[in-house]
Amino acid sequence: MSLLEHLSELRYRLILSLLALGAGTVISLVFAREIFQLLLLPVGGGTVIALNPTETIVVYFKVSILSGLVLAMPVILYQFIRFLAPGLTPREKRYLYLLVPAASLSFALGVVFAASVILPFAVNYLQGFLSDVVTQTWAISPYIDFVVTFLLAMGLVFETPLVIFFLAKIGIVTPAFLSHYRRHAIVLIAVIAAVITPTPDPFNMMLVMLPLWGLYEVGILLARFAR
Repeated sequence: MSLLEHLSELRYRLILSLLALGAGTVISLVFAREIFQLLLLPVGGGTVIALNPTETIVVYFKVSILSGLVLAMPVILYQFIRFLAPGLTPREKRYLYLLVPAASLSFALGVVFAASVILPFAVNYLQGFLSDVVTQTWAISPYIDFVVTFLLAMGLVFETPLVIFFLAKIGIVTPAFLSHYRRHAIVLIAVIAAVITPTPDPFNMMLVMLPLWGLYEVGILLARFAR
């Protein structure tokens, strides 16, 4: 394919991805109120306020778009793979197509784990920090940005075993290489956990770090089957 043909193909795949995102957003608009209430569950009895007249409307559509992105993720991943397909061998294509449903499931598991396990602990910690000095009243837009960014980050992190499997399948990494550099990987995992953990306390950092370490070990196991 020439450069212009590659650009044309890229434009076509981007259009299909945007259409999938649009369809997912329209579906999410129907359930945006329920999704919004789920995102507010960690706050419990805390107060969340809007600071300007349009803030609730903006947050409503923001939640819908981000939920639509989650729904459209399988289609977006598929379009990405179709764009890469001409440069791959038949064997590599086969494994990439198998990874699409697995990647979607892994992303969903990461979001669910973060929302049900880590986020409640994190929000509870933040609400209690200096609570005897400061009255906690959160603005809705920064809170939703905080929650959604964290959930999306954890969803992406849960793709780690599949990424390792694919890299092992095409020969970039090996189980021996991954095992040899395990200690380096653990240090890197600790740094990543410190960055994406929404609180500075070591307990919540460990809640993030231990699953990441476990995902790395699962990736090594999958890499053994990739040979």
